[in-house]
Amino acid sequence: MLNALNWFEIPVSDMNRAAKFYNTILGVEIQVQAMPGDGQMGFLPSSEGVRGAIVQGEGYAPSQQGTLVYLNGGDDLSTVLGKVEAAGGNVLAPKTSIGEYGFIAYFADTEGNKVGLHSMK
Repeated sequence: MLNALNWFEIPVSDMNRAAKFYNTILGVEIQVQAMPGDGQMGFLPSSEGVRGAIVQGEGYAPSQQGTLVYLNGGDDLSTVLGKVEAAGGNVLAPKTSIGEYGFIAYFADTEGNKVGLHSMK
């Protein structure tokens, strides 16, 4: 086993609103596709390794409890974190040093999920 994690899904209630939010803070275009049934999946950017998506459908409920996913904050997570409130989310914890392991921060997205950010600077 190379990595304990290879895929993650962030539940959303409104795919259009959530895709716009993540497009804005990450500076990318979320590609949305239909899932079997009436669900939708919006793929987050990835060139290799761990991949993930925002997902709307039966059985997917946004939450601030449970598993916490950390998104890549790029060179400096302050850039992404600085876009959260203007995009409709809330900063839950500011950029905080974790020593030699870089920095983390937490935000609530437009759907009510608690999401982490990590960067080395």
